[in-house]
Amino acid sequence: MMHKLLGAIMILLGCGGFGFSMAARHRRDVRCLQVFLASLDYLECELEYRLTPLPDLCRKVVRICPGAVGKVYDRLASELEGQAVPTVEPCFRQALLSDGELPPNTRAVMEQFGQTLGAFDLSGQLRGIQSVRESGMRTLKTLSDNQFRRIQNYKTLGICAGAALAILLI
Repeated sequence: MMHKLLGAIMILLGCGGFGFSMAARHRRDVRCLQVFLASLDYLECELEYRLTPLPDLCRKVVRICPGAVGKVYDRLASELEGQAVPTVEPCFRQALLSDGELPPNTRAVMEQFGQTLGAFDLSGQLRGIQSVRESGMRTLKTLSDNQFRRIQNYKTLGICAGAALAILLI
């Protein structure tokens, strides 16, 4: 009897933990996308008013962007400095591939940004940043709609699934 009870508790904790990890992953996805959108604002101002070289600009962005987004910018700066003839798109793609912590929604928006960064003149760059910002805002709105309810649902479903499985196995 004790083994069954211990097994039921372990199943409940495992499924509940999975639900809580899904909720944390959703929160992290929203946070990363917000940080990336803030970095776009900084990049736009720097490009428009200072014309900072891209590797230096990426190093500056690392200081204001914590976490996975900052790591991508740091890796991009290293990639750009290490190339003899730097082209931004392959360097950006390599920087994204080297980071496994970036959430999928943020990665998709950043891939779009990597296609426009360094490919056009200043006005084209600024239009590209604006386009990526709009795409990111749409994604952020989709993630943020009913965020509290969605997070609560992940937690509840994890616990309920664990309880149902424990009842079935007892």
